[in-house]
Amino acid sequence: MAKQEKDRIKKHVNIVNRKASFEFQFIDKYTAGVMLKGTEIKSIREGKVNMQDGYCVFTNGELWLHNVHISTYTEGTHFNHEPVRTRKLLLKKSELSKLESKTQEQGVTIIPTRIFISDRGFAKVEIALAKGKKLYDKRQDIKEKDIKREMDRSGF
Repeated sequence: MAKQEKDRIKKHVNIVNRKASFEFQFIDKYTAGVMLKGTEIKSIREGKVNMQDGYCVFTNGELWLHNVHISTYTEGTHFNHEPVRTRKLLLKKSELSKLESKTQEQGVTIIPTRIFISDRGFAKVEIALAKGKKLYDKRQDIKEKDIKREMDRSGF
């Protein structure tokens, strides 16, 4: 029984938001800590996170993470967390002020791109200052991926 649980919980977690790189052009990236409740870290270690619709918003000078779904922990009791709730992101004041000033520009947003566990065992979120891509930019990306795939297949 204990062996199954150890297999289920991973030490190194790297959950990537692949949709974000297709939908947005990244301007700048930051690594932020996350304020979590008790069973959320266990669900993250199991890899049960969906952040495709996630985004970040400033409220009273603090950065909050919205619409990131961390599934409830299966072994949790009535103290289990809510799957979708706002979570506070932890950054330095200088980084927060820089991000807040840049988000005032039109078309610029902050999105989560990756959730991982640091070497010290803390959950971290990599956020990106991003600008939405137009349809022709997306077509160009698909074309470049296809060309790269064909080059790899042919052995160049």
